[in-house]
This record gives sequence, structure tokens and C-alpha cells, in this order.
Amino acid sequence: MSMSSHLSELRKKHQTLSEVIETEQRRPASDDLDIKQLKLQKLHLKEEIERLSALV
Repeated sequence: MSMSSHLSELRKKHQTLSEVIETEQRRPASDDLDIKQLKLQKLHLKEEIERLSALV
């Protein structure tokens, strides 16, 4: 997998997580711990995207 396609996949995952988080936050019975975990995953993806982008 090329670097650009890998970055593209990471960006898609980041966007998907954003959508999932937004949906979960709107649910009345949302679990704060689940949302926190999703946000942490999103942050790790963002950091990885930034790290790899600096190499390209």
C-alpha cells in the first residue's frame, strides 16, 4: 500500500469516527465512557495522519 493510499484510509477512518461520535452524543442514553474511547481513537488517528503527512 502506498503512503498516499494509507493516509487516505486513515482520513476515512477519522471521518467515520467523527460521524459515530456525533451520532452517539445525540443519543439520550449514550455512554460517556464509550464516547471517550472513540474520541481517543480519533485523536490517535489524527496524530498518525499528521506524523505520516510530515514524511510525505
